[in-house]
Amino acid sequence: MIGEFKEFLTKTTALALAIGVIIGAAVGSVVTSVVSDLIMPVVGRLLPGGDWREAKIVLETQTDATGKVTENAILYGHFLGTLVDFVIIMLVVFLLLRVLMRALPPPPPAATKQCPECLETVPQAARRCRACAVALTS
Repeated sequence: MIGEFKEFLTKTTALALAIGVIIGAAVGSVVTSVVSDLIMPVVGRLLPGGDWREAKIVLETQTDATGKVTENAILYGHFLGTLVDFVIIMLVVFLLLRVLMRALPPPPPAATKQCPECLETVPQAARRCRACAVALTS
C-alpha cells in the first residue's frame, strides 16, 4: 500500500497540487501582510477622517426587557472597506505576478507546424505534409 501511495504521488499531479496550495497560502499571507501593514496605513491617511468603516444606516432599533439595545442596520462602511481592501489586494497580486512573469524565460519556438491544406500537424523541419504530400513553405 505504501508503494501504491508513492506511485500515486509521483505519477499524478497530486504532489504538485499540494505544493501549489501550500505556496499559495504562504503567498496569500505575505500579500495580506503587505496590504494591512504597509499599504492600508497610507490609504487610511488619504481617506476622509473618522472611523468610516463603522458607517451604517440604522433601519430599526429595539430594546429588550433587560435593556439591551439591538440595531438592524445596513453596514455600508464595512462593505466599502472590504471593497477597498479587495481592490488593493488585487493590485498587489497583479503587480507581483507582473514582476514574476517578466523573470520567466520566453517559451521555446514551436516544434511543429500545421499544413495549410489538410491542417495536419507536422514537424517544424518537414518540407512535405505526411498526410496530403503538399509542399510546405515555412
